[in-house]
Order: sequence, then structure tokens, then C-alpha cells
Amino acid sequence: MAKQKWVPLETIVEYCNRALGIPDFPDYDGAWNGLQVENDGRVHRLAAAVDASATTLRLAAEAGADLLLVHHGLFWSLRQPWTGANRQLWLLLSAHNLAVYSAHLPLDAHPRWGNNRGLCAALGWRPRRRFFLWKGRPIGWEVHTRLSRAELHRKLEQAVGGPVRLLACGPDPCRRIGIVTGGAGSELRQAAVAGLDTFITGEGPHWTHALAEELGLNVFYAGHYATETFGVKALAAHLSRRFGLSWVFLDHPSGL
Repeated sequence: MAKQKWVPLETIVEYCNRALGIPDFPDYDGAWNGLQVENDGRVHRLAAAVDASATTLRLAAEAGADLLLVHHGLFWSLRQPWTGANRQLWLLLSAHNLAVYSAHLPLDAHPRWGNNRGLCAALGWRPRRRFFLWKGRPIGWEVHTRLSRAELHRKLEQAVGGPVRLLACGPDPCRRIGIVTGGAGSELRQAAVAGLDTFITGEGPHWTHALAEELGLNVFYAGHYATETFGVKALAAHLSRRFGLSWVFLDHPSGL
């Protein structure tokens, strides 16, 4: 019986760090991009999920994966002490020899595998130029088109596979559209300053409705989770092709 192929964990991590620009990409203070948990050094099968959680770790183990690729990792603040739920996470990781690799803003921004580029592709758009600077680095994309709000709403719900909330506070039809997946709703002013009439993101706070009215901006909230499934899928598919490993997407929607 032929031995199952495996690739050194270090090889995959070094490739991802280089391809995603992990060492030099700024992120939120609590984010930890790159390898978060190591295993015994061998990877036979990949799994991808939006979030690292007890549920997705269990799903990865059940799928026979030994490397889980995620957008939202395990570490956003001090995770200590290692008791209670933290201890259960560690036992799960250890028992199943599971490594975890996380890429947050570097994956949002990536020009090929990024969440924002993936959502553009799902909408059938070729983005015009980069948009939305964060610490000097562009994260999102700007698109020029002509669509009624109703048609854009329909296309967006089809692309993310679920409901989308619209703040219809701008012109109709939509012509200059900015896309920043995830939780960029509090940054509507960036879209207005860029001269856009429509902004697509995942979620935003209540007060953004009044701000959208003041700015004359259409805002589509398509779900934080739903808009950020594209990146981990694209990255896992690429690694699968490059290293000859099978992969699986673990769908565990938050509904947010």
C-alpha cells in the first residue's frame, strides 16, 4: 500500500509567509499572522475555515486534516490561563496533531487570493484600482459599473449565499463601488472621501445609518462571515495545487 504523501509544515509556512507578505504587513495589535500552532512537522491534508474555534478544530480533526488555514485565528488578546475552555482547545489540538495558520489583513488585501478580490470575482467584476488604506496599505478594491441598487442587491445576495442589508442612502443606479469585506462599516468616510457612491462590506454599527444618510452613500452589509469565505478557500485551493495535497472547506457560519 502506497504511503500517503506529506509535505513539511515548515515548507508550507515559509511559502505562505512569503506569498502573503506576512512579516511586513501591519495588522490590528491583537492579531497574530502566520503559524499559530505547530504539529509534528508533517502535513497530509489541509482544511480551511473563516474562524479558528473549538467547533472548526473538531471539524478539521474529523476531516483528517493536520493543518487548518483560517482568517480569524486563535489569538486576538491574551489567551490565558490555559484552564477550562483554553485547556480543552489545547487538548484537541494536541490529540489530533493539528497545526493552525492564520492570515487576517494580509489575506483580505492579497491581489489574487484575497477576500476582496474573491468577492469581486463572485460578482463578475474586474476591479479598477485599490481602495481603503489601513496603516498605509491598501486593503479593498474600487469598481466602476452601472447597476441599479435592486440589481446589485440581488447579485450580492447570490454571491454570498445569504441575506444582505441595504442602507439606501445614495444615488440609484450605483456607479462607483468600494469593496472591503469584514467589519469595515465604521469607515464609511473613507468611501465618501474617495468619491464613491456605494460601499460593500460585511457589518457595521447602528450609528452608520445616520452617517450614510449624511454622506449620501449606499451601504451594503453582506455579513462579516459571508464576505470572508473567499480568501481561505482561494489560499487552500492554491496550496493544494502547489503541494499536491487534498483540502476541505469547513463551513461554520456565525450568521453575523
